[in-house]
Amino acid sequence: MRIIPKHAHRRKRLGLILLLLAGVGTSVGFVTMALNENMNHFYSPTEVVDGKAPKNHTFRIGGMVRTGTVKRSNSSLDVNFEVTDTAKNVQVLYTGILPDLFREGQGVVAQGKLNDDGIFVASQVLAKHDETYMPPEAGQAIKDAQKLKASLKE
Repeated sequence: MRIIPKHAHRRKRLGLILLLLAGVGTSVGFVTMALNENMNHFYSPTEVVDGKAPKNHTFRIGGMVRTGTVKRSNSSLDVNFEVTDTAKNVQVLYTGILPDLFREGQGVVAQGKLNDDGIFVASQVLAKHDETYMPPEAGQAIKDAQKLKASLKE
């Protein structure tokens, strides 16, 4: 006749609970990593120039298309332009067909990555859709840059 110690059932139960907690913790970790990879943060041109934006990680940049900076390639769909928040400018390179409403002096939000040369390589460009619309993040970035310029003049 085999005698089972009183603690054996408790030890088994504790082992199962610890295994379950480890599995839940691992699952939560994987979900958090996946969500973090798919998040696109917004940065203003000033923040990008100041080095606050991550290199080689997808994010959004917004502001106005700087007048006189749009340059289209004759042999491909490459377009170079600058996005400004009136304080600082970031050069953007985009390959593709731009939205119909894209033009100089208008609001734009671009999604892509900052390369090692400090050029924003856009995978998507969104233009404002009417005369009064400005993407909220881009509008706020422009207001912040104007306040900064005003404070520096004083």
